[in-house]
Amino acid sequence: MLKDVANIVRGLSADAVERANSGHPGLPLGCAEIGAVLFGEYLNYFPEEPDWINRDRLILSAGHGSMLLYSFLHLTGYDVSLNDLKEFRQVDSKTPGHPEYGDTPGVEATTGPLGQGFSNAVGMALSEKILAEKFNRDSLNIIDHYTYTILGDGCMMEGVTSEAASLAGHLGLEKLIAIYDDNKISIGGGTEIAFTESVADRFKAYNWQVIEDIDGHDVGQIRRAIKEGKANQEQPTLIVARTHIGYGAPTKQDTADVHGAPLGKEDLIGMKKFLGLPVEEEFYISPEVTDYFEELKLTKKMKYEEWKELYNTWSLKYPSLKNELNQFLSGNTPEEALELLENYPLDSNGKVATRKSSGEVLNRLSEVMPNLIGGSADLSPSTKTYLNNYGEIQKQQFNGRNIRFGVREHAMAGVANGISLYGGLRPFVSTFLVFSDYMRPSIRMAAIMKQPVIFIFTHDSIYVGEDGPTHEPVEHLESLRLIPNLKVLRPGDTEEVVKTWIEALENQEGPTALILSRQGVPLIEDKKDIDKFTKGGYVVAEDLEEKVTLMATGSEVSLAMEVRRALKEKGISSRLVSVPDRKTFEEQPEKYREEVLGDPSRLRVLIEAGVKSGWYRFLGEKDLMITMETYGASGPGSEVGKKFGFEAEVIMKSILEKLGGIKNGI
Repeated sequence: MLKDVANIVRGLSADAVERANSGHPGLPLGCAEIGAVLFGEYLNYFPEEPDWINRDRLILSAGHGSMLLYSFLHLTGYDVSLNDLKEFRQVDSKTPGHPEYGDTPGVEATTGPLGQGFSNAVGMALSEKILAEKFNRDSLNIIDHYTYTILGDGCMMEGVTSEAASLAGHLGLEKLIAIYDDNKISIGGGTEIAFTESVADRFKAYNWQVIEDIDGHDVGQIRRAIKEGKANQEQPTLIVARTHIGYGAPTKQDTADVHGAPLGKEDLIGMKKFLGLPVEEEFYISPEVTDYFEELKLTKKMKYEEWKELYNTWSLKYPSLKNELNQFLSGNTPEEALELLENYPLDSNGKVATRKSSGEVLNRLSEVMPNLIGGSADLSPSTKTYLNNYGEIQKQQFNGRNIRFGVREHAMAGVANGISLYGGLRPFVSTFLVFSDYMRPSIRMAAIMKQPVIFIFTHDSIYVGEDGPTHEPVEHLESLRLIPNLKVLRPGDTEEVVKTWIEALENQEGPTALILSRQGVPLIEDKKDIDKFTKGGYVVAEDLEEKVTLMATGSEVSLAMEVRRALKEKGISSRLVSVPDRKTFEEQPEKYREEVLGDPSRLRVLIEAGVKSGWYRFLGEKDLMITMETYGASGPGSEVGKKFGFEAEVIMKSILEKLGGIKNGI
């Protein structure tokens, strides 16, 4: 029967790609038996409750083979109709070209950029271990399931896969089973042109159990391999399944041509003849396969009901745990956390780096947010993101809250996305801002999937100092602002840091990036309109008959305050505006923006230690921008700042020159 199921899926997949005249039939034709064994015998799921917490997760890391997933979702009873399959790759359909989280019931993650789904799977497997440790009691294992992922040669070539696999092996995530579609073909031809390593030996070195030489078209071999993987209680498992890409296509099987283009009429007919499918009938599903899945639905419902009984017993015995789990799964920020932030004590003595004040806020939040969890890419002493009162997550030790990601920035972000997608935990991750480049694909995926991951980036400018240009971000802040649906906040002192954390916790529709300083900054007291912080920009201080509007972000807000004082000594009145969240400020009504920035005929001065490209919409040709249009330098941070003109006296003189030029009509 599973072989029949596989062939029906091949027909559905090939027909959908043919109708769309676009798509990737190679993987669905090659992995149909793998999917049949998973959906038919191993995956624990209940289509009527697609968000069931104890379902097995299946992530198609090789997301281009999406028709494999859509076909099985339809057959197993998810809300994916036959008409949806016919609308493959059409605008606003439930079956987009690559799996999109939120568009299709049963799709666990947006995949397609190769390796991303694999790193998400590692995050989900880690979440299962953490939540099982916290909530399971007395053999009442309400969280007890597996995470599966299917990946291909392209995924295996991507560096993010290596990073994530290394971490998974270190942590011993034994409920993670990866199935490698080893078909020896990539887009450019056979894998021998660029990929000749032993993947099996690589994963053995990562401390994975590796099951090799599995015929990916032999149901029995696939079944036994998965069973062996589930029997291992110490390691994650990689199953190396040898498959034929485009299986059954007479002239295209085992060729690169079948990877990403329709079979064409002749090969489609030839494949159907080879598989024993009706040649003239599109989207054919045999009565036997229909009956098989109808019976399977009853089995899945029975298993779900058994779990419900277990859950009800657990709930009655542990009502406080039930309430806590419900709080976790709601995704809502506890009122205690918001109250803590709203009443956070501020110390005006001395200068405090915003990374340090953020670390203090994070530690206080951890006391009232037990689902707040995360770590850094081996930089927690510098990023101040270690939760001091809680242990570490290590192999066979999943009751901590500090994750040691190691120097694996890309995987760190992808794993955090998986943790967020799983539900229940609120992940944060951190590194230096300059290394956000290593994370960018995963940050973008978090934004696409609207996952509320908190990215903490410290050492945010040339004030990093002695480490020099390689560690001094210049273009990175602007680069992050370009990512749609990523909230980017650069606070200027402890008070703004607290407001930033409120914004991050309340943002449930996407990720947030906190941009924090290495160097200390003073607390600016009595900010005029701090209550308007959520609008992205607000007036910090103002005078009568102002001639200048000073705009700044982050650590440059306090520098702008020094400039303001220097101008005052020269008899020049000014307004100081902080813009911690430029994108949100841009989205405000024009009336509010003009109220904040003041008369547009007034000289506007921007001070930000980064590239200026995105600020032109707020400034005119006669205005002044104190920015960085080159790389930094090595030396004490304050001296580096002076070298590039970030000094109150120098900026004040530039403003006076501008005012003189404007006065004289220049």
